[in-house]
Amino acid sequence: MKRFSTAAAVVMATALLPGSAQAATGTARTSAVIGVDVSNWTGEIDWPIVAENGVAFAFVYASEGLDYVNPRFESQYGGAAEAGLIRGAYHFAQPHESGGAAQADYFVANGGGWTPDGKTLPGVLDVEDNPYKNRNGLDNCYGLDKREMITWVGDFTRRYRQRTGRDAIIYTTTSWWRTCTGDSPAFGRNPLWLARWGDEPGELPAGWKRYTFWQSADKGQGTPGGRNSFNGTVSQLKRLAKPPSGIKAAGRVVRNTYAVTVANTGTEPIRALKVSGRTFGGQKIAKVGRGCRFSGTAVRCTIAELAPKSKVRLVFTVKPAKAGTPARTRGLKLTVGTVNLTLTAGKR
Repeated sequence: MKRFSTAAAVVMATALLPGSAQAATGTARTSAVIGVDVSNWTGEIDWPIVAENGVAFAFVYASEGLDYVNPRFESQYGGAAEAGLIRGAYHFAQPHESGGAAQADYFVANGGGWTPDGKTLPGVLDVEDNPYKNRNGLDNCYGLDKREMITWVGDFTRRYRQRTGRDAIIYTTTSWWRTCTGDSPAFGRNPLWLARWGDEPGELPAGWKRYTFWQSADKGQGTPGGRNSFNGTVSQLKRLAKPPSGIKAAGRVVRNTYAVTVANTGTEPIRALKVSGRTFGGQKIAKVGRGCRFSGTAVRCTIAELAPKSKVRLVFTVKPAKAGTPARTRGLKLTVGTVNLTLTAGKR
């Protein structure tokens, strides 16, 4: 019989939302955003009552390894959404049974996929002590050494991002992470759901300065499943469920002109988008378009708003090279939000 993980903990990494000022080892905030985690063992749930009791989000056990799916997943996952809760799915890892990428595919195929509906959290990779030691004869790290475990988690999280466009949340305990990955700092971009029962979250695994979610008990007070809190406000929780902004930048060079197209491929508007850059190869900027300013080789622009599925074109003109100037590779390096773009004009 497969195990469900009620004590899973999610810790937030670099994806921590703005405004979550909770200290890594501090006590839980008094006005916490409350959530639950449930599994097949939780049974039928009266989700409207759960919502009335102030619960804002729920994590639902979806799959395990490559051969088990929670038979109650659809009713629990759908019921939470119908009651107005923000919900997410989690996968209980079995690293000794198959590769991380294969288990990510299985998770996505069995409820762990992400949809941009504003009420679905990124999926969770639940990695913790091996509960089947008496059955499989392996240690708490499933027989993998630290390097193998880091590789396994990396394979899972990379494939999940490829399949969904989102960084999987990692649910773990600090002690397991230290023992089985050597306290690897490699996954700081993944939100952390920390599992630690008690009044304080305690120390975090390496790579994370903040947790995103904290499971503080295996049973909630008057709620089903485990007791959890989100390290932020309800508005920030909703933002975690929204699609990330999709910024793309491309350009071309025609003689002394650099034309750059910036596109928003996401479903949310992007506001106050910063563009900054610098020419190289001895060029100086001579002219820029509206919303931009320049000085010598440097340029800065602000795109006030870029609607979903829309584009904007920026044009930068440089001074022609003087006669007799030594031939050097010329170009323009730009940073558009979080995207880097380099345009090369050849030698002149």
